[in-house]
Amino acid sequence: MARCDQCGNDYDKSFQVMCQGRSWTFDSFECAIQAIAPRCAHCDCPIIGHGLEKGAKMYCCAHCASHDGVRELRDRV
Repeated sequence: MARCDQCGNDYDKSFQVMCQGRSWTFDSFECAIQAIAPRCAHCDCPIIGHGLEKGAKMYCCAHCASHDGVRELRDRV
């Protein structure tokens, strides 16, 4: 068993995620998302899919990007 880095649960079905040269142990995808998913620069929700990028900022959708004045991003082309 291994202890989840997010919630501390000691779980026999835990898994590891490697990202940007670092390794984490989690007991669920929910904990992994809370710990390492990027967050929208406007609404702060975790970005689970691809999201949108403008410079150093990430957005969950074009609607949120537009609230920050970013008009050229589109959810669909």
